Amino acid sequence: MHYDNKRFGTRCIHAGQQPDPSTGAIMTPVYQNSTYIQQSPGVIIDDYDYARSSNPTRKALEANLASLEGGRHGLMFASGLAAQAACIHLLSAGDHVVLSDDVYGGTYRQYDKVFKQFGITYTRADMTDMNATESAFTSKTKLVWLETPTNPLLKVIDIAAVARLAKTKGALTAVDNTFATPVLTNPLALGADIVSHSCTKYIGGHSDVIGGALICNDDDLAQRLRFTQNAVGAVSAPWDSFLLLRSTKTLHIRLQRHCENAAKIADFLAEQKQIERVVYPGREDHPQHAIAKKQMTGGYGGMITAYFKDGLEPARRFLERVKLFSLAESLGGVESLIEHPAIMTHASVEPHLREQIGLSDGLVRFSVGIEDVEDLLADIQEALG
Repeated sequence: MHYDNKRFGTRCIHAGQQPDPSTGAIMTPVYQNSTYIQQSPGVIIDDYDYARSSNPTRKALEANLASLEGGRHGLMFASGLAAQAACIHLLSAGDHVVLSDDVYGGTYRQYDKVFKQFGITYTRADMTDMNATESAFTSKTKLVWLETPTNPLLKVIDIAAVARLAKTKGALTAVDNTFATPVLTNPLALGADIVSHSCTKYIGGHSDVIGGALICNDDDLAQRLRFTQNAVGAVSAPWDSFLLLRSTKTLHIRLQRHCENAAKIADFLAEQKQIERVVYPGREDHPQHAIAKKQMTGGYGGMITAYFKDGLEPARRFLERVKLFSLAESLGGVESLIEHPAIMTHASVEPHLREQIGLSDGLVRFSVGIEDVEDLLADIQEALG
């Protein structure tokens, strides 16, 4: 049965999957094998010859995520950064990338410390400013890479506007949709060419698996990406794929609770005297709230950024005092996490670049989980003292 014409929650649970034909098992089995029997030299069943190239568990997950993003092709990788690297492998020496100025520290590190040495250059731009974005293009620009909401400043970038601009320049647009997830935003429908996910985060949702995904519509683009997926080999393992399939079944329900909790906590933090500023796309004081309202459906995500008035020391004290919010890197799990980007997730970004974009030492990033919000609020209040 095809599920692409079904509603989102139904596709979360069923898309890409059928009961196992040999046993009737409702869950896609973990095909823990490295190779497949050939009927004759070069005569294979479907596309199964070697498990790096294709695996039934991974294939089900790829179809599931493609359906959730409204795409035709899904590709699974061992991590979000492996997925991103496959996207950059579309480029050649001398090509140029327009990169959002506020991205995950590992994203910046990969562009600046890995691919730059192979002759792929980039220019960082504040993509909430379309004039600045256009000025970042060169005659060699082949790719635009952006996050929205961004990590950790939670800027909301107008995907449709950036994609239109990129098309006039002959460049591809890739959107890291990790924070919004396909529940809240579908970049392909807004004109993006490629959607990227760190599936470790909300798609996995249980802090127990690492994974990455790329989704696209164009057949030729998918073929090029699949070639790199196989040739480089950083593919999602069968067990990891199984865990992620388990997780997508509850993605829509989890995100609803993440959004509800985060909205209440953002409003609470905004009232606290120790907090200078709260950044949450769902609040009317967010600089791009109008874009978020247009672009995000069903909620504004589970991520909050808060600036402490007196910088690092009060932020550090707060981070040491919280109990329900676990001080840890990563995000998007059912449990609430909290971290200090300048010291933790974005330490690979040079201090002067952090200062340029407003990633200060007083900034704290909340990944709001799905616990009872009253308990989370009490934890914050006690930690603020």
